[in-house]
Amino acid sequence: MNAPAATDQSAVKILPLLAAAAFATGCGMRLLDPVLPLIAAELRVTVAEVAILITAFALPYGLCQVILGPLGDRFGKLRVLTIGLTLYGLMMAACALAGAMTPLIALRAATGAAGGAIIPLAMAWIGDNVPYAQRQATLSRFMTGMVMAQLLTGPISGSIGQVFGWRAVFVLVGGVALAAAGAIVFKLGRRLWQTSVAGTSGSGFANYALLLRRQTGRRLLLAAFLDGLLLFGGAFPFIGSYLIEGFHLEPWHAGLVVAGFGLGSLLYTRIARLLIPRLGEAMMALLGGLLVALSLMLLAIAPSWHVVAVIQAVTGLFFFMFHGVLQARATEALPEARATSVSAFAMALFLGQGIGSVCFGALLARGGYGLAFGLAGLGMVALSLWCRLAVTAPRPATA
Repeated sequence: MNAPAATDQSAVKILPLLAAAAFATGCGMRLLDPVLPLIAAELRVTVAEVAILITAFALPYGLCQVILGPLGDRFGKLRVLTIGLTLYGLMMAACALAGAMTPLIALRAATGAAGGAIIPLAMAWIGDNVPYAQRQATLSRFMTGMVMAQLLTGPISGSIGQVFGWRAVFVLVGGVALAAAGAIVFKLGRRLWQTSVAGTSGSGFANYALLLRRQTGRRLLLAAFLDGLLLFGGAFPFIGSYLIEGFHLEPWHAGLVVAGFGLGSLLYTRIARLLIPRLGEAMMALLGGLLVALSLMLLAIAPSWHVVAVIQAVTGLFFFMFHGVLQARATEALPEARATSVSAFAMALFLGQGIGSVCFGALLARGGYGLAFGLAGLGMVALSLWCRLAVTAPRPATA
């Protein structure tokens, strides 16, 4: 299926509900940050042992993409998304019933597996219904849900956990997911189950081979892998520990500074539709990537946490200028099987994230935060220049 000539109005009407689904997914990813000590205390384990719950969510979330993409192309993106969102909500709420670590890990893994259907399939569906010229701006509106989750989950989860206990946090997020799923079903009604699914080129896993045979597809997946390596698994997860160890901030204070990333991200969602026509995709990716690189290098020499806070806030804008272009390209890498291509993009990002955390940790052990952030910045310079030449120009002819 190629991109439509004009935006399907159903995409405009349902976009807020998809953003709500993304919000629920983002909350599930971040809700543990402030309540790990509460879970550890009640289940009589250490915080280090409870931290496995983060991996228990992330690993199935990434690995299940290999199945969820073809399922979305075969049975309908919104259908699979809605089923996944419903299961996600149920499993999230069920986590509140766990009385020990083993069942909680299992439920957390099931939650991650179901949650993997939400954001990639929503992006692929937007690609089916929004012309490429308007797609990145539309995707930015959709990602408002994830951005708001970055901003709000920590404070809300911490407050509710402190007053009502950690189990109430899981129930609340599960309820948000189920409400979003119910709203989608109510909005679309029978159309959700009766709309025919357009045929795809190839079938099932064969579409992954088709994507890899295309040079644009291979380049995009490599860019996603390096994005995950340098940022998602590399620099970004360690900024909180940098603030605690380097500037002696309390964990809650460091969390607030890290959450400032969401402010710049939110600004991006508001101005993306203005930036894209003025700068163009290639320049926006180049400029955003280089500014992220500069931010990382400034982090390496920041004299105080106040400087880090300012850098963190603007980095959210710069990051989405770069990453947003890659996201839009992922929806057009394989137009006849968009769910598969976006899921492949997510898998590459996840693989890079996993390797990046190990590499960044090794750099920390050898040279400290200054060396690690500085090298990540240099890596982003190289990635931005390469993406400018190999990924963002020229745009696929199918668009």
